Amino acid sequence: MNTPTSFTKYLRPIVTCLLVAGVSACSSQAQRQPDHSQADNAAPTELVESEEATEGSMMAQTEDTEQKHSSNSAIRIKASHPRKYTVKKGDTLWDISSQFLRDPWYWPEIWHNNRQVQNPHLIYPGDVLTLIYINGQPQIQVNDTAQQKTSHTTITATATAKTTEINDQNLRVVKLSPSIRKQGLDASVITIPGDAIRQFLTKPRVVTKEELESAPYILASDDDHLIMARDNTIYVRGELDKDRVRFTVFRPGNELIDPETDEVFGYEATYAGEARITEYGDPATAQLTSTEREVLIGDRLLPVDKSKISNLYYPRAPDREVKGQIISLFDALFGIAKFQVAVINRGNRDGIEVGHLLATLTSGGIVNDKYNLREKGNIALPNKRSGLMMVFRTFDKVSYGLIIESTRVISSNDVVVSPK
Repeated sequence: MNTPTSFTKYLRPIVTCLLVAGVSACSSQAQRQPDHSQADNAAPTELVESEEATEGSMMAQTEDTEQKHSSNSAIRIKASHPRKYTVKKGDTLWDISSQFLRDPWYWPEIWHNNRQVQNPHLIYPGDVLTLIYINGQPQIQVNDTAQQKTSHTTITATATAKTTEINDQNLRVVKLSPSIRKQGLDASVITIPGDAIRQFLTKPRVVTKEELESAPYILASDDDHLIMARDNTIYVRGELDKDRVRFTVFRPGNELIDPETDEVFGYEATYAGEARITEYGDPATAQLTSTEREVLIGDRLLPVDKSKISNLYYPRAPDREVKGQIISLFDALFGIAKFQVAVINRGNRDGIEVGHLLATLTSGGIVNDKYNLREKGNIALPNKRSGLMMVFRTFDKVSYGLIIESTRVISSNDVVVSPK
């Protein structure tokens, strides 16, 4: 039988081993334990670095936006532009663009790559326009309204109609069916007022001397009227195209002469009305079907121009520098202003296209400098910008332009140049 002394002899080595193992474990755990005081001191440093990085990122973004704005400096936004604008019936694209841009002809640029505006020249009454910036670039955002969805012609399918059913598993199923949204292309906002130029689009406006001399003319009228109007009967002499029955009545207008070379471009054909041939012969009998001014004995006839001319215009600056002069004013003696028409001495041969914009410049005048004792004489003052013209019809040597902006009277012989 073991005595207490012998039991202690066996127990002592075991206890010693356990104590050594415990101390070793504690030492190892102490070595792995992180220094919380150092971590606590390091945390504010990391936070400060993060804040500095964020601030630097924001400053970089701001600088990048400013650089993008400066790179797009050609598009000048009006400081007074509205936050939102609702398109109204009777608006023109030019008027709307003038709300946002200092140079309204840049409107396709701010609608470029905008999925909401598939054609920047077609917007509709009721559309809400908002100027926003995307990646530093100005863009127009369009929000449709209920008014737009009630128009007609262009059809767009949208999944808006909903039907609810219960399937075999007793689950509710919602089905989306396409619905129709109609838009009227004819109801879209026009570029410029059509009434101002309608008569110039389908009526001959410039004729040569040969065309003028060979054109049939009004010899007399029924009941010996000297001044005729709609529904009056007229008698016409000259060679008429018997395949046609409708003719334009015009009166020879101003002789168009180039002030730079004295070249005679032709003659203006002042539109008076339309006539329908009722009986061919010598003379032929015709009836005036419409008149916009008095018809006189000696007025000429030309076939009605059947060429189709678009009612959409895309105003833009010419691709190259243009300089010319106004050589005639339509229905004006001394000067014209907004929405009146002028003729310039530049045409197709000079690269002029429909939609080109030209700034009009009024002569600054000449003054006598009597204060310079060394160089006495007349001094020409700088030309002053007086308005903006959009070309809407071109011929070989001349073009017709509509004044869409005017700040002072625009006169014959005023200079036209590419806008800047």
